[in-house]
Amino acid sequence: MTVVLVHGNPETPAVWDLLVPHLDRGPVVRLAPPGFGAPVPEGFGGTVLEYRDWLIRELEPIVAAEGPVDLVGHDWGGGHAVNVATARPDLLRSWVSDVVGIFDPDYVWHELAQAWQQPGVGEQAVAGMLAAGPTARAERLSGFGMAAPVAERIAAAFDETMTDSILRLYRSAAQPVMAELGKDLEKAAARPGLALVPSEDHMVGTEQQRHRAAARAGARVEVLAGLGHWWMTQDPERAAAVLNRFWAEV
Repeated sequence: MTVVLVHGNPETPAVWDLLVPHLDRGPVVRLAPPGFGAPVPEGFGGTVLEYRDWLIRELEPIVAAEGPVDLVGHDWGGGHAVNVATARPDLLRSWVSDVVGIFDPDYVWHELAQAWQQPGVGEQAVAGMLAAGPTARAERLSGFGMAAPVAERIAAAFDETMTDSILRLYRSAAQPVMAELGKDLEKAAARPGLALVPSEDHMVGTEQQRHRAAARAGARVEVLAGLGHWWMTQDPERAAAVLNRFWAEV
């Protein structure tokens, strides 16, 4: 059974490097969203719905050749995964997301996201990230819990294409956009879902919001106690065990 991994911001497929060796099924396909470790196609506007449609287009040939996939999304990749689960559940055998809370009607974007969503302020913020250089960026990511070797690879890939993609994506997702998309959460229950809830990740909704959204999506909840936003680099063996167990029970 094909496993498809989709990462988020400000990341590349390297975020999965430590996790993949512990997954007990495959093949494993890592899809890089446009602008986040992959080129941006001509005419691609970088909105939430355009990323959803991009992922659908990427999944269709895989499914045609090999059957429905086990989709795992992290950060914005988790948002894209939920949007695919509500729009095209026929492409999926199962889905996993660690950001289901952002679809709760009461979700408020975190402080940095709100800065990116403001014209002028957002441009200054991403310009500062770019000017900091790869070493400082890697240290910042490590300070937030990303494993150092992975942080170094991801920080080196940060460029102007990614900064532009960040602004486009977050501005397209300013509330009430996510709340409106969340009105379709129940449709995700058409396929088995797993909502990962790292206890130390405070950017993707409160614990109540995450549990409430997971219930609406018909997803089981797995709390990753002690882990944060980059759980797949902090304890890849435990994270893989959670995924392997979920897939075995689907």
